[in-house]
Amino acid sequence: MATRQLGRSIILQSLYEWDFFGQQSDLIKIIERNMTDFAPGFNEPEFVWKLAHGIIEHIKEIDEIITKAAPEWPLAQIAVIDRNALRIGLYELLYADLNEVPPKVAINEAIEIAKNYGGPNSGKFINGVLGTVYKQVENERVVPERKEGKEDKKTEEKVENESE
Repeated sequence: MATRQLGRSIILQSLYEWDFFGQQSDLIKIIERNMTDFAPGFNEPEFVWKLAHGIIEHIKEIDEIITKAAPEWPLAQIAVIDRNALRIGLYELLYADLNEVPPKVAINEAIEIAKNYGGPNSGKFINGVLGTVYKQVENERVVPERKEGKEDKKTEEKVENESE
Protein backbone atom coordinates (compact mmCIF):
# COMPACT_ATOMS: atom_id res chain seq x y z
CA MET A 1 0.00 0.00 0.00
CA ALA A 2 1.34 3.42 -0.92
CA THR A 3 2.44 5.60 1.96
CA ARG A 4 -0.25 8.26 1.65
CA GLN A 5 -2.92 5.63 1.07
CA LEU A 6 -1.84 4.01 4.33
CA GLY A 7 -1.97 7.43 6.00
CA ARG A 8 -5.54 7.95 4.79
CA SER A 9 -6.47 4.49 6.07
CA ILE A 10 -5.07 5.36 9.49
CA ILE A 11 -7.10 8.59 9.49
CA LEU A 12 -10.23 6.74 8.38
CA GLN A 13 -9.85 4.13 11.13
CA SER A 14 -9.19 6.84 13.70
CA LEU A 15 -12.08 9.06 12.60
CA TYR A 16 -14.32 5.99 12.54
CA GLU A 17 -13.56 5.17 16.17
CA TRP A 18 -13.79 8.80 17.24
CA ASP A 19 -17.08 9.32 15.39
CA PHE A 20 -18.53 5.97 16.51
CA PHE A 21 -18.13 6.99 20.14
CA GLY A 22 -19.80 10.36 19.63
CA GLN A 23 -16.56 12.30 19.13
CA GLN A 24 -15.96 12.06 22.87
CA SER A 25 -12.66 10.15 22.75
CA ASP A 26 -9.27 11.78 22.37
CA LEU A 27 -8.66 11.69 18.62
CA ILE A 28 -4.94 12.39 19.04
CA LYS A 29 -4.49 9.29 21.23
CA ILE A 30 -6.54 7.20 18.79
CA ILE A 31 -4.34 8.31 15.88
CA GLU A 32 -1.13 7.69 17.84
CA ARG A 33 -2.30 4.20 18.76
CA ASN A 34 -3.40 3.39 15.20
CA MET A 35 -0.10 4.58 13.73
CA THR A 36 1.79 2.41 16.21
CA ASP A 37 -0.46 -0.65 15.74
CA PHE A 38 -1.15 -0.52 12.00
CA ALA A 39 1.85 1.30 10.56
CA PRO A 40 4.98 0.85 12.67
CA GLY A 41 7.78 2.79 11.04
CA PHE A 42 5.33 4.83 8.94
CA ASN A 43 7.53 7.38 7.19
CA GLU A 44 5.07 10.25 6.66
CA PRO A 45 3.45 10.91 10.04
CA GLU A 46 3.30 14.63 9.25
CA PHE A 47 0.85 13.83 6.42
CA VAL A 48 -1.45 12.03 8.87
CA TRP A 49 -1.28 14.86 11.41
CA LYS A 50 -1.84 17.53 8.76
CA LEU A 51 -4.88 15.66 7.46
CA ALA A 52 -6.28 15.05 10.95
CA HIS A 53 -5.86 18.64 12.11
CA GLY A 54 -7.29 20.00 8.87
CA ILE A 55 -10.37 17.79 9.02
CA ILE A 56 -11.05 18.68 12.65
CA GLU A 57 -10.44 22.38 12.01
CA HIS A 58 -12.97 22.37 9.13
CA ILE A 59 -15.36 19.65 10.31
CA LYS A 60 -18.37 21.95 10.66
CA GLU A 61 -17.95 23.35 7.16
CA ILE A 62 -17.27 19.89 5.74
CA ASP A 63 -20.36 18.43 7.41
CA GLU A 64 -22.47 21.31 6.08
CA ILE A 65 -21.18 20.61 2.57
CA ILE A 66 -22.07 16.91 2.93
CA THR A 67 -25.56 17.87 4.07
CA LYS A 68 -26.05 20.16 1.07
CA ALA A 69 -24.52 17.77 -1.46
CA ALA A 70 -26.51 14.75 -0.24
CA PRO A 71 -29.80 16.26 0.99
CA GLU A 72 -31.65 12.94 0.92
CA TRP A 73 -29.11 11.51 3.38
CA PRO A 74 -29.07 13.20 6.79
CA LEU A 75 -25.51 13.19 8.14
CA ALA A 76 -26.40 10.86 11.03
CA GLN A 77 -27.85 8.32 8.58
CA ILE A 78 -24.74 8.11 6.41
CA ALA A 79 -22.66 5.05 7.32
CA VAL A 80 -19.77 5.99 9.61
CA ILE A 81 -17.19 4.78 7.07
CA ASP A 82 -18.81 6.74 4.24
CA ARG A 83 -19.22 9.87 6.36
CA ASN A 84 -15.54 9.86 7.27
CA ALA A 85 -14.35 8.95 3.78
CA LEU A 86 -16.31 12.02 2.64
CA ARG A 87 -14.67 14.14 5.32
CA ILE A 88 -11.22 13.06 4.15
CA GLY A 89 -12.09 13.58 0.49
CA LEU A 90 -13.73 16.95 1.04
CA TYR A 91 -10.89 18.23 3.17
CA GLU A 92 -8.37 17.27 0.49
CA LEU A 93 -10.60 18.57 -2.32
CA LEU A 94 -11.34 21.93 -0.72
CA TYR A 95 -8.53 22.78 1.69
CA ALA A 96 -5.36 20.84 0.85
CA ASP A 97 -2.55 22.30 -1.24
CA LEU A 98 -3.32 21.65 -4.93
CA ASN A 99 0.32 20.87 -5.63
CA GLU A 100 0.20 18.17 -2.99
CA VAL A 101 -3.25 16.71 -3.74
CA PRO A 102 -4.88 17.62 -7.07
CA PRO A 103 -8.72 17.51 -7.02
CA LYS A 104 -9.00 14.33 -9.09
CA VAL A 105 -6.55 12.57 -6.77
CA ALA A 106 -8.52 13.67 -3.70
CA ILE A 107 -11.73 12.28 -5.22
CA ASN A 108 -10.12 9.05 -6.39
CA GLU A 109 -8.45 8.38 -3.03
CA ALA A 110 -11.73 8.90 -1.14
CA ILE A 111 -13.52 6.54 -3.54
CA GLU A 112 -10.83 3.88 -3.11
CA ILE A 113 -10.95 4.15 0.66
CA ALA A 114 -14.75 3.79 0.56
CA LYS A 115 -14.50 0.76 -1.73
CA ASN A 116 -11.92 -0.88 0.55
CA TYR A 117 -13.67 -0.26 3.86
CA GLY A 118 -17.30 0.57 3.11
CA GLY A 119 -20.30 -1.25 1.73
CA PRO A 120 -20.98 -2.35 -1.85
CA ASN A 121 -22.36 1.07 -2.86
CA SER A 122 -19.95 3.23 -0.86
CA GLY A 123 -17.68 4.05 -3.78
CA LYS A 124 -20.59 5.20 -5.92
CA PHE A 125 -22.01 7.30 -3.09
CA ILE A 126 -18.67 8.98 -2.38
CA ASN A 127 -18.12 9.57 -6.09
CA GLY A 128 -21.56 11.17 -6.41
CA VAL A 129 -21.13 13.53 -3.48
CA LEU A 130 -17.55 14.54 -4.26
CA GLY A 131 -18.36 14.87 -7.96
CA THR A 132 -21.23 17.22 -7.13
CA VAL A 133 -19.01 19.37 -4.90
CA TYR A 134 -16.18 19.38 -7.46
CA LYS A 135 -18.51 20.54 -10.25
CA GLN A 136 -19.93 23.26 -8.03
CA VAL A 137 -16.46 24.45 -7.03
CA GLU A 138 -15.31 24.44 -10.64
CA ASN A 139 -18.41 26.34 -11.75
CA GLU A 140 -17.98 28.96 -9.07
CA ARG A 141 -14.19 29.05 -9.47
CA VAL A 142 -13.97 29.55 -5.73
CA VAL A 143 -11.85 27.16 -3.71
CA PRO A 144 -11.43 28.26 -0.08
CA GLU A 145 -7.94 28.51 1.36
CA ARG A 146 -6.21 26.70 -1.52
CA LYS A 147 -3.15 27.43 -3.55
CA GLU A 148 -3.63 27.19 -7.29
CA GLY A 149 -1.52 24.50 -8.87
CA LYS A 150 -0.83 22.95 -12.24
CA GLU A 151 -3.85 20.61 -12.02
CA ASP A 152 -6.26 23.55 -11.66
CA LYS A 153 -4.76 25.34 -14.66
CA LYS A 154 -5.07 22.19 -16.76
CA THR A 155 -8.68 21.74 -15.64
CA GLU A 156 -9.49 25.38 -16.44
CA GLU A 157 -7.88 25.07 -19.88
CA LYS A 158 -9.79 21.86 -20.57
CA VAL A 159 -13.11 23.43 -19.52
CA GLU A 160 -12.42 26.53 -21.63
CA ASN A 161 -11.47 24.41 -24.67
CA GLU A 162 -14.57 22.23 -24.31
CA SER A 163 -16.88 25.25 -24.08
CA GLU A 164 -15.56 26.77 -27.35
